[in-house]
Amino acid sequence: MRKIFLSMIALAAITVSCSDDQTTDTNEIPQQEAVDMSDFYLYTDANTYVGRGEQATTGGCFSMQKLNQQLDNDPQLYQKMYDLEKKYRQNTIAQRPGNGNGNNNNGGGGDPEPPTDNLGVVTIPVYVHVVYSNSNENISSAQINSQIAVLNDDFRRNNNDANQTPSLFAPVAADTEIQFTLANTFRYSNSRTSWGTNDLVKSTYPPVTPSTHLNIWVCNIGGGILGYAQFPGGSSATDGVVVSPQYFGTTGFVAAPFDGGRTTTHEVGHYLNLRHIWGDGRCNRDDFVSDTPKSDRPNYGCPSFPTTHCRSTDMTMNYMDYTDDACMNMFSEGQKSRMRGVLVSGGARASLVN
Repeated sequence: MRKIFLSMIALAAITVSCSDDQTTDTNEIPQQEAVDMSDFYLYTDANTYVGRGEQATTGGCFSMQKLNQQLDNDPQLYQKMYDLEKKYRQNTIAQRPGNGNGNNNNGGGGDPEPPTDNLGVVTIPVYVHVVYSNSNENISSAQINSQIAVLNDDFRRNNNDANQTPSLFAPVAADTEIQFTLANTFRYSNSRTSWGTNDLVKSTYPPVTPSTHLNIWVCNIGGGILGYAQFPGGSSATDGVVVSPQYFGTTGFVAAPFDGGRTTTHEVGHYLNLRHIWGDGRCNRDDFVSDTPKSDRPNYGCPSFPTTHCRSTDMTMNYMDYTDDACMNMFSEGQKSRMRGVLVSGGARASLVN
């Protein structure tokens, strides 16, 4: 489910890391429970698909393109993210009944049974940075509050369309027990009419305590891009999510068919370590979640059910696909486990938990 193109440097990093991993695992946990990292990857062919709502000239989802750029610019990022993934998988083994490490999607990092993390309901505080050049972009407090409400409804499975989840997937549709609260809103007037994807908006208006708060910049990105996020492990100076104002929330300056607040839900999923539902590649690639079916492509619009690829039925209603806002309604139990895995003690985003 993912497309890989590894540079010689990245390939060498994998070889060294896997070699080191075998030695370390023997000391850390019993041999029969060693963490399998052989399927781990970071580079993806981000230009294979047109992104959700993006113009054809833009390329694929910019969260993956951004990750590729950061990997190119920071030689240490690959190893850091490798280590974070290894830690997550090790914790999952330790907490899972039976200590299994299977993956129904041809990988070694799946979660057949959700681990017990003892966190309870986690509340993540949010800082929203509104950067505007006109009155439309200076979105209202009501629009901001509507987005926080969508995040809470989607992550707690209280959304009105939860009952539209097909019976095939309803058993694994999850209340992630993650919720959000608006801590503060910062407003900045700036004559720039588009900010692009080089993190200029973040360097101009830096994140506030990103270790303890989710920072979201609402600004006109341009180029047809709805939003992008930084995965766990990146620099604290650029950590957070960027969303264009017309795709943020459900009221005010919003544009159909992405007027349901699901762009932010999707990007926060990336921020909490979720890959795209199809794994950004072909049938033998993976999103590292066991209960999401194999697929080799994103879905767009509101596809009919069932939609089948790779001899399985696509979970088109998952927030990590590219479908329209009105046609999304679930995270899976495996995705819940993966997101909460970065919030546990020692996890990449454990300091968000309060």
